[in-house]
Amino acid sequence: MVIPQLAFTEDKFIQGLHVFCVGGAVRDALLQSIEGDKDWVVVGASPEDMLMRGFTPVGGDFPVFLHPVTKQEYALARTERKSGRGYQGFTFYTGQEVTLAEDLHRRDFTINAMATDSQGELYDPYHGLNDLNLKLFRHVGEAFIEDPVRILRLGRFLSRFSDFNVAPETMNLCQQMVTNNEVDALVPERIWKEISRALMAEKPSRCFDFLHEIGALKRIMPLLEWNAQKALLLDKTATAGLNLSQRYALLSLDTPDIEKLSQQLRVAREQADYAKYLPQVIAGLEQLSMRRMEALTETDAVYMVEFVERMDGIRKPERLLDLIALTMSVHDIPPNLDWQKVLNTIKAVPVGDIAQQCEGDVALIKQKVKAARIQALLAI
Repeated sequence: MVIPQLAFTEDKFIQGLHVFCVGGAVRDALLQSIEGDKDWVVVGASPEDMLMRGFTPVGGDFPVFLHPVTKQEYALARTERKSGRGYQGFTFYTGQEVTLAEDLHRRDFTINAMATDSQGELYDPYHGLNDLNLKLFRHVGEAFIEDPVRILRLGRFLSRFSDFNVAPETMNLCQQMVTNNEVDALVPERIWKEISRALMAEKPSRCFDFLHEIGALKRIMPLLEWNAQKALLLDKTATAGLNLSQRYALLSLDTPDIEKLSQQLRVAREQADYAKYLPQVIAGLEQLSMRRMEALTETDAVYMVEFVERMDGIRKPERLLDLIALTMSVHDIPPNLDWQKVLNTIKAVPVGDIAQQCEGDVALIKQKVKAARIQALLAI
């Protein structure tokens, strides 16, 4: 079988080498999905061969080289052997006798263990095309169980390829990784890297449903509260096209200690802040929704100003608007206010002029600024 779009011209730097496009690029070409970066493997070459051709070495544990012109990465074909616990406990061998089939055998799933040559000819020693047609994630070899990151990758893939399923024998290996404590070797940075990508996929809930089913979710995210209702709401954030910070905020909702969860995952400050403020935004909007807002009263205006100030909406209006949009998309709260207009009105109050008039009296400045913001809202 030939995949024409993966055929490539051998330039002077790779001419004479056995170069193959491998992995996700082959899978995605067969699925006719958006083409991403290509991964290249060189079979039968040595590090010296690559250096003589002008390639720049960048690999740490195993030889990877940058193309002199395109700067794409070319890795020497390799095998791997388990040498310790966790996903970093491996030693690699990159001898010139390592074959393409041996290199592909170390990969996670059969649909990721395919390659094409310069003519676009497909190499599929582990029947990945058949599993692709079956929409099935199946492990390539028994060594799958040695790398717990593959559990996270599988969860992320399930969220991205929402019509795919897991082969029963692969599911069994995933459960074994939990039972034998391999999953405990996962570090927060790697967990968050894969979880964040799953959150931005087509159906985020599938990742967490899978991790919950094999018993891994409570091991890697013990503080997370996961249930069917949250799964439904999380998928709504994907349908609505919400950003990562919004999706993470919803994921962390109802967690006993949201700030501790963010610390354990070592998420970025922005995501942690979104998660921290979301429960307060929901509570504030629920309170406002119980009021009749056709004619704004002074009591309403006071509450709105205090709400915006409490949510740090003057300094971070985009975050507040994002959290309001999130709340509206997943909760049954009527959109009875134009919050962009509310924030613009409050922000337009000339704080500097008021401060000057109060001659440095901090308490008086706060009082006058708040009163001016309330009056500004009443004048809308």
